[in-house]
Amino acid sequence: MAGPIVLLTDYGLQDTYVGVLKGVIARIAPGVPVIDLLHAVRPQHVRQGAYALWVAEPYFPDGAIFVAIVDPGVGTERRAVAVELNRKYFLAPDNGLLSFLLERYEVARAVVLENPAYRLEPVSSTFHGRDIFAPAAAYLAQGVRLEQLGMPLEPSRLVRLPPPRREFHDGVWIGEILHIDRFGNLITSLAAAELHIGQTPQERFRWRIAVREHTMVGIYSTFAEVAEGELPAYVGSDGLLEIGCRNGSAALRLQVNLGEAVRAWRV
Repeated sequence: MAGPIVLLTDYGLQDTYVGVLKGVIARIAPGVPVIDLLHAVRPQHVRQGAYALWVAEPYFPDGAIFVAIVDPGVGTERRAVAVELNRKYFLAPDNGLLSFLLERYEVARAVVLENPAYRLEPVSSTFHGRDIFAPAAAYLAQGVRLEQLGMPLEPSRLVRLPPPRREFHDGVWIGEILHIDRFGNLITSLAAAELHIGQTPQERFRWRIAVREHTMVGIYSTFAEVAEGELPAYVGSDGLLEIGCRNGSAALRLQVNLGEAVRAWRV
């Protein structure tokens, strides 16, 4: 038996959708662990879901089965796919949700989820999570082979979003805000390892980080190093440059949103 099954959706928790996914899985694969990774992806925000998968995937064991559903194209001609990479399985709409993982790993196998034996019939045009993705994941956990779920798909045909913005021009790194967490911290696409931010306080305070018209001086180890209400840049737990606000929300203070540009340079 494979597993665990890991759920990531934009369903939220105020409706029955997540519970129904778990019910379907329990009927087909009782006893398989189910982990709720995230159900608060912004509605229809595929890129934010792609980021969440990208940062979380390394912490799960081989054989984990991810059910990722951020699906503004549900009921259309978009494919439902299952992809094996890095010894894990990802079941998702083929809309770019797996993009960042596809940049990181080579695809071992990919199939289109089209075998009616491994779905709930009739298939709703608005709830493929219940009728296609959850059943396929449960059967996979029960030992059904990936190839049994549908026809093979050439990995080059998988839909890909543009990779996280990470450019260097005239001494300035340019990235984007990939995620805003519930504390209002801004997680950027700029990796500290690529910036070579330095180890000493003197090296770190040579950096300037700018969002819109606001420029922050220095890169801290944690936002707790600054006074209440200040906006520090620091390296987050995933190795990415972040901007926070001590006892406040950087997103509210700066009035920024996902996808906005972030600039970093050294003086």
